[in-house]
Amino acid sequence: MFCDQCGTAIQSGQKFCSGCAKEITGFVPGYPLRSRLREHIRLLAILWFAFSAIYAVGGIVLIILANTLFVHLSDISGAPPAVGGFLHPLLTFVGFFVLAKSVAGFFAGWGLLQREPWARVLTLIIAFLSLINIPFGTALGIYTLWVLLPARSEEEYESYRRASAA
Repeated sequence: MFCDQCGTAIQSGQKFCSGCAKEITGFVPGYPLRSRLREHIRLLAILWFAFSAIYAVGGIVLIILANTLFVHLSDISGAPPAVGGFLHPLLTFVGFFVLAKSVAGFFAGWGLLQREPWARVLTLIIAFLSLINIPFGTALGIYTLWVLLPARSEEEYESYRRASAA
């Protein structure tokens, strides 16, 4: 027997659902209700892990290039020192920003898998930032917003988190 609101398994004789605290009024046979959030949360976490791993590699490569190639750019090409002096700190900053975003993506994926209360908000913030990364960041950002942003998603996430913690 399952709760007709959140889909949590219910023992016979139980008066209230342990997942959503809804009063059990009668026999509810069959399988739990399907939740759009439950179906997509694991896939979303795995996609954030993969996307963040690719970004981490890109950030490391950018930092290495900024600190090797662009430091000596004026020596190699005869360009004015201002070009190398401008590109080195700029690319180093961008590389560290990309690394920080990938670390936040790893935390978001881990938090979604562990059903942490802060993971939904962090994932939504990173999804908004990823919308400008065409094509994969945009696709992942739209998918994340589709799964986590609707008004009912916050309630589903909280009930899903409580049910898995119990």
